[in-house]
This record gives sequence, C-alpha cells and structure tokens, in this order.
Amino acid sequence: MEHLTVTANGAKFHVVRAGNGKPLLLLHGWPEFWLTWEPVMARLANRFSLIAPDLRGFGDSDKPDGPYGPDGHAADMLALMAEFGIERFGVVGHDVGGAVMQPLARQAAERLAGLFFFDFVYPGIGPRMAAPDRLNEIWYQSFHQMEMAPSLVGASRESCRLYIGHFLRGWAHRKNAFDDVLDAFADNYFKPGNLAGGFAHYRASHAGRVAMMKGEAPRLPPIKMPTCVRWAEHDPLFPYAWTDRLGETFSALDLAMFPGVGHFPHREDPDRAAAEIAAFFQRIGWS
Repeated sequence: MEHLTVTANGAKFHVVRAGNGKPLLLLHGWPEFWLTWEPVMARLANRFSLIAPDLRGFGDSDKPDGPYGPDGHAADMLALMAEFGIERFGVVGHDVGGAVMQPLARQAAERLAGLFFFDFVYPGIGPRMAAPDRLNEIWYQSFHQMEMAPSLVGASRESCRLYIGHFLRGWAHRKNAFDDVLDAFADNYFKPGNLAGGFAHYRASHAGRVAMMKGEAPRLPPIKMPTCVRWAEHDPLFPYAWTDRLGETFSALDLAMFPGVGHFPHREDPDRAAAEIAAFFQRIGWS
C-alpha cells in the first residue's frame, strides 16, 4: 500500500492507494480513518485501483477551521480525484462516508460509475432518529458539538482510547473486529486536532439532522445512478428497519441485509464485504 500526501481544494490529504484496475474511492466513517478499509483493500487489490483518503479533519489530513460537513467533503473528494487524473470512479462508503456520497452524487453524477453503501444516514430515517428509545444511542452527536468535548476525550491517551473503543466495540456485533487495531485508532485520534476535526462533521451536520428528525428535510429528487446498499443485520445505531425508505432517495437501488454483523460490516466480515463490493461493480460493468 502506497501512502501519499495530495493537495486538493486548498488542503493536504493523506491518501492510501493499492491495487490495479477500475478506480474505487473508499470513504470512512467516524470514529474511523483510512485504516478501517485495510482488510477490504487487501481482498480487492487484485481487481480495483483503491483510493482510501483520510477525510479533512481525520487521520493525517489537514484539519478544518470550524464545522465541516458532507458538502465540503464531497467537494474535497472531487478535487482529490481530479488531482489523480481520474475522471470517473466508483465510490464505497460507510457512516460519515455515506453522508458524503449523497451530495457527491448530486454534484457530479457524470463522474461516478456507481455507489456502494454500508450503514449510513439518509433523509428517510426522519423522526425515528430522535425516538425516545434511540436517545441513549445518539447522545454523542450532541456531545461532539460542545467546545469542551475534544479536551475531555483527549485529556489523556487512555481517555481517548476508552472513548473510541466504546464505539468500535459497542456498535459492532463481532466485538473483536477492531481489537488488532484499537491502539492504532487511539493513537490516531490522540494526535493534535483529530478529535476536533472529526467532531467538526457533527457541528456542520446539526441543522440538517434536526430538520430530518422534525420531518422537515428538503425533498430532493432521487439519485438515479446504480446504488447498492448492504445494511447490517445487527446495527444498534442504525437498525435495519430504517432501510424501508431508501427507494425514495435512490431510484436504482439494490438493497439487501448483511447478516451476522453490526455497524461495521467492512471490518466485521471483510471477506463478504469485499465479495459484495466486487459483485456489485461487476454487475454494473465497472470491473
């Protein structure tokens, strides 16, 4: 795997590249960075040219000055791929990455071959996100907007490790999915600016999240490009039942449950995750 620093859209991005073939852009969630994709990348490198950046604010990429949300990340990724000279590419995303893919598809549909999602937020979830029985799951989205949050979580490496590990283990169904990299994740988020950089997504997304929970999200036309969603069977954060309105946002939708995993299918079962990704892009002629 090749580690690069690429300047695009006024910022420097840490990017990991591997493999040969049609290009796929891999977009991580929170609390993650490029390393979350390593098991899938190892399994797909013989079929695709894989590009896994740290989003702005995360990992070893530059940090934003204030809130920074999906629209900004989408513009970053279009500029980044242009710097690589890649005109058209497929996209795979999870969590925050899935939030980024939606404006990406609306801003530059002609540059995207297809969209592959693991569990993520989309407008059809609506008021269910704020239902009383969900409050113990989504508290962190409000906490991350508090000025003191980075200082509290980052008071020590151990407090950072406990906080990040709480989500990596708590949201996973296969509880050991991140055991081999937990220290690497803790060290990454303990770097100066990385907690605040990740939290910037939640500050930028707050107004849209509140509108969605009120049932007031803008009604946008559906995204028409080929879209595959493989949603975890046991995601405690985003239950599978919430997939029922995906067809309102994606008109060319291939949806199925991803069995036996929690919020991180790509890490909990990378064999199946890689096979699902490869099969989708082969079906749409991007392989």
